[in-house]
Amino acid sequence: MSERQLFVLPDESAKPFVEAIQAAQKSLRIKMFVFSDPELLKAVIAAHDRGVKVQVMLNAARRSGEDDNKAVRKALEKAGIQVQDSNPEFGITHEKSMVVDERVAFVKSLNWATKNLTETRDYAVATSHPKGVREVMDGFDADWHRQSFKPGLSDHLIWCPNDGRERIAQFIDEAKHTLFVQNERYQDQVIIERLVRARIRGVKIHLMARPPHCLKKEKIVEGVGGLRILDDVGVKIHKLKHLKLHGKMLLRDDSRAIVGSINLAPGSFDDRRELAIEFGDDDMIGRLQKIARHDWKHSHPLDLSDEGLFADLEKHGGGSEKLVLRADHAYAKKHPSKHAQ
Repeated sequence: MSERQLFVLPDESAKPFVEAIQAAQKSLRIKMFVFSDPELLKAVIAAHDRGVKVQVMLNAARRSGEDDNKAVRKALEKAGIQVQDSNPEFGITHEKSMVVDERVAFVKSLNWATKNLTETRDYAVATSHPKGVREVMDGFDADWHRQSFKPGLSDHLIWCPNDGRERIAQFIDEAKHTLFVQNERYQDQVIIERLVRARIRGVKIHLMARPPHCLKKEKIVEGVGGLRILDDVGVKIHKLKHLKLHGKMLLRDDSRAIVGSINLAPGSFDDRRELAIEFGDDDMIGRLQKIARHDWKHSHPLDLSDEGLFADLEKHGGGSEKLVLRADHAYAKKHPSKHAQ
């Protein structure tokens, strides 16, 4: 394997991760926001059964009490595998990583959930660069033992809450010609400002997002507001047609890219454990160019007008009142009892 390798989901499904687990001889360190896929669970248990030292760190139950990892946690414990909740220092551990035999580290946007392996656009990068592998291991071990962790071994890795906002802002600032961005959330004002400035200085920006109705209601104002600001300055904003967007990817000037778990939102930068990787390998950049062209071709412009937003939000459960939208267009007229003002 070359020093770094790119995996694109759902094209490659769970295969590269299962194969990496099956190849493990000494140790596996797995840190995951959501782990529920039965095929990956089976592979991890099989690795433990053949003598591999397996440590699994899972995001704890959310503030709402919802626990995405309850079933897998029980299955891992029953198999005798070391498993514990993520470091309580962080509101959420959203990082998705794995280190195999202290030789290869995987940095991912995807959860180990079946839908992320089969239905969503997601990404993963495997690196065998010694400093990168060591740093992902050190981050895991520090969180496992509830110790402080100071990144800095690898120039390629981007951590939150460390310098994630600064690194991504700088990445955008250095764009000269083109910027292709896929992300679920565009809520951080610093990043939105940097994207606006890039557009004003002539950078051609293609941005992909999830439809506004996918946002939590308490995040609609900032999420939609960020998209509309970008739309107002001429940034092209699309949504995927046949896949759900979950990946977090930036591609700059067809020469540098960032892939990882970081949403472009204040919570990700300031309160969550996140991890991404920056790279410029020619073969990986070439593949991302093809994916970017493919996804843009198979996408629709997001309708961010008052009418478009009202129709989208009200069709999927409401929230338009938070944006102070007028309900005087065709959709509302067809539903007068529900939307009359």
